[in-house]
Amino acid sequence: MHRHFLFHKPHGYLSQFIYEKKRHKKLLGELYSFPEGTMAIGRLDEDSEGLLLLTTDGMMSEIVRSKTVEKEYYAQVDGVITNKAIEQLKNGVEIGFKGIRYTTKKCEAKIINQ
Repeated sequence: MHRHFLFHKPHGYLSQFIYEKKRHKKLLGELYSFPEGTMAIGRLDEDSEGLLLLTTDGMMSEIVRSKTVEKEYYAQVDGVITNKAIEQLKNGVEIGFKGIRYTTKKCEAKIINQ
């Protein structure tokens, strides 16, 4: 029988249970005794905190991470966010990851609290 968890990932932790590189990182398994085989569905950066879905069901993880499931994100950011910045985000912005440049997909975006 598979288990599913809604979990608040605190700042400073990786969204994973195993880290095989030499540097010590704080992992989710240090916070709670999850069943063997528990995995995060998606991820939050080490410097981020928020709701994270966990499961022991690999198939459920694949389904939720797929494009067929709509996702909604809320982000708190520092600095002043302009209407121009929101329009750029809606149309896709260029980001870099491991030296490779990507353009994000178009999305809905709005300021919810100023």
